[in-house]
Amino acid sequence: MTAPTADQSAEQLPRPARLSEVKGWFFTADQLLFDWFLAYQKERSEAGDLLELGAYMGKSAIFLGARLGAGERFTVCDLFDSPAEDASNSKEMRKSYASLTRRAFEANYLSFHDELPTIVQGLSSLVSEHVEKGSVRFAHIDASHLYEHVHGDILAVRELLTGSGVVVLDDYRAEHCPGVAAATWQAVANEGLRPVCITGTKFYGTWGDPEPYQKALLGWIEERGDVWHEVQYVNGAPLIRLSAKGAKEPAQPVSRHRPAPAAAKGAAGSAAAAPSGPVVRPVRRTPGVPTRATVRKVAREVLPPIVARALVKARKRVGGR
Repeated sequence: MTAPTADQSAEQLPRPARLSEVKGWFFTADQLLFDWFLAYQKERSEAGDLLELGAYMGKSAIFLGARLGAGERFTVCDLFDSPAEDASNSKEMRKSYASLTRRAFEANYLSFHDELPTIVQGLSSLVSEHVEKGSVRFAHIDASHLYEHVHGDILAVRELLTGSGVVVLDDYRAEHCPGVAAATWQAVANEGLRPVCITGTKFYGTWGDPEPYQKALLGWIEERGDVWHEVQYVNGAPLIRLSAKGAKEPAQPVSRHRPAPAAAKGAAGSAAAAPSGPVVRPVRRTPGVPTRATVRKVAREVLPPIVARALVKARKRVGGR
């Protein structure tokens, strides 16, 4: 089912002040690539919608929503807290996503955006009923990790993508997700999927021509200077491998719960802490002029005792007048 709105009246819903506070795994390298691919398509006026299969708490969805163009549609498909239809999928859901609820996703997303994306709550196999064929320019698959489901998701997305559309596959090499690895590379070997690049966590490919993407991507990497990369060859075709450790992250979506600017808070705090009475400043002494206490101490240590006692008696007589 689909739903564009949500009831946010319940307590204990998340209120992230920044994207990093949203639970989930979305590293700098992939943020940079999501941003780059979407900007590259926009610069070339490549029309199309956005799609995400598997949203968890919404971290990457929030990021994608901030790159949505005018007139474009963003569809998110996830089981959320609905029961899976088979025992294996239900077991994985309980193990990996025990805290996942639709309300938490919506609260996170609405912290950064005024409207929700189109939400399909159910198995990812249902997405083809809600998204038109050939309408999607960028799709992110991060749903079930079971081979049969991932294989089905890949085939479904192939029909939904535009001719030059990009598909991103999460956990394509994670040791706890061998089914994702099998389905990903099977699609490369048998289903015509052509790799563009990879990070430590995601695979980026297209059923179109990867060469324009790769050429532009290498130029962008060269210009940045803070993204490591190498070019490997898989079955005779180039594949860019990159890492962004220490690289500057792209522009982040802004939360409506973000704290007030530090400068304004500092000024307000200083005004509140300012005393209402006169300001007492320390007495400034002329350098080199000894204090009275210093003179007395020197007199006691240097002058003969009889002279020092005479001086003390003289000061007492003067003070008594």
